[in-house]
Amino acid sequence: MKKLPGLAAGIKDKLIQQALERKLRQAASPGGLAPARPTEKKAEVPEEHYRFHLHPGYQQLRIINDGAKRLGVKNPFFKLHEGTAGADTQIGGREFINYASYNYLNMSGDPAVTAAAKAAIDRYGTSVSASRLVSGERPVHRELEVEIAALYGVDDAITFVSGHATNVSTIGYLFGPRDLVLHDELIHNSVLQGIQLSGARRLPFPHNDWEALDTILNEQRHQFERVLIVLEGIYSMDGDYPDLPRFIEIKQRHRAFLMVDEAHSLGVMGARGYGIREHFGVDGEDVDIWMGTLSKTLAGCGGYIAGETALVEHLKFLAPGFLYSVGMPPSVAAASLAALRRMKELPDRVATLQARGKYFLEQAKAAGIDTGTSTGFAVVPAITGSSLKATRLSAALFKQGINVQPILYPAVPEKSARLRFFISCMHTEAQIRATVKILGESA
Repeated sequence: MKKLPGLAAGIKDKLIQQALERKLRQAASPGGLAPARPTEKKAEVPEEHYRFHLHPGYQQLRIINDGAKRLGVKNPFFKLHEGTAGADTQIGGREFINYASYNYLNMSGDPAVTAAAKAAIDRYGTSVSASRLVSGERPVHRELEVEIAALYGVDDAITFVSGHATNVSTIGYLFGPRDLVLHDELIHNSVLQGIQLSGARRLPFPHNDWEALDTILNEQRHQFERVLIVLEGIYSMDGDYPDLPRFIEIKQRHRAFLMVDEAHSLGVMGARGYGIREHFGVDGEDVDIWMGTLSKTLAGCGGYIAGETALVEHLKFLAPGFLYSVGMPPSVAAASLAALRRMKELPDRVATLQARGKYFLEQAKAAGIDTGTSTGFAVVPAITGSSLKATRLSAALFKQGINVQPILYPAVPEKSARLRFFISCMHTEAQIRATVKILGESA
């Protein structure tokens, strides 16, 4: 009996312990309070992970800008043009000979093109206010697409609101991890972004080297399902172009798709400005995906894909960049449609553009300017060999009434830094001679 108090005390302790455990279990269950835990020291999040001004990309930009400021070099970008920019432009109330515009055929500012845009605004407003799939379709969209398809001799075309997004969405949607995309090493950023989005294997080949491409395909084709080859009609940094018939033969032999980006070749190549297809006299169906932009020769904004019905219909219903995007403003579509029709009506502008580009190239070479591999089709670089020299040369020409932009690292390799001259059909031979003279004296 003497042990009862101790036994009772033990039972009591046992019951208290069990009750405590029940409470802890209830607290830990959904809806209950979490049990208390020992305090843990949280790892500090580095400030650069939540501050934009410490982002590595911005830090690099600041280093470049601060270095340029110390060297007395002004930022050459974001110049404010005060009117239509063609062969001439106005900046800061001063007139300049302008080589920084893609207005190759002077369609931006053409009265017929401007009138078409104004009429579209009067009829349809400034926006279609929805994706085209939902309720943003207007007759002018289809008229433009039908004429683009006819230009290439293919079934149909589709227009996007952004040229860059055209490549990103098309490549990103149509290809996947089991596919291979082969591209010229100088291909545009939009293609690279599209490949990254797709998850496809990416392999570059040396610039315009169809033999190297053939070798890669001989080694790699069997490892992949779909294979896409991507070229540009005219390379925007260098002003040269690929031997398209060679690439067509290779793509046919290896059962691959071929895509040609005509951003800078439409309106520039071919007797009528129909692009690289007309230049080489190839059939439109020999290329699987024709791509181009509306912002250059066609005086609007956006991009297009032209090809067979299955390609275009597929993109219209399922490509995210089209399906989930607002339709192109009617005024933009109308302007590009009018510019396309004007190009067909005025082949003399194409001939003049080609003559002026050739003249610029001849004059520059005669003056000892390094023009790289340019063929004189509207784009002529003046390679300086350093970003600093290119920036200073651009500033020197600007002081003398010539507006031309420098192309710097990382857009091109440092040793390939350059000024890039875009030629218009409205440039005169006198302007070109004066420009090359000043360029040669300032270099």
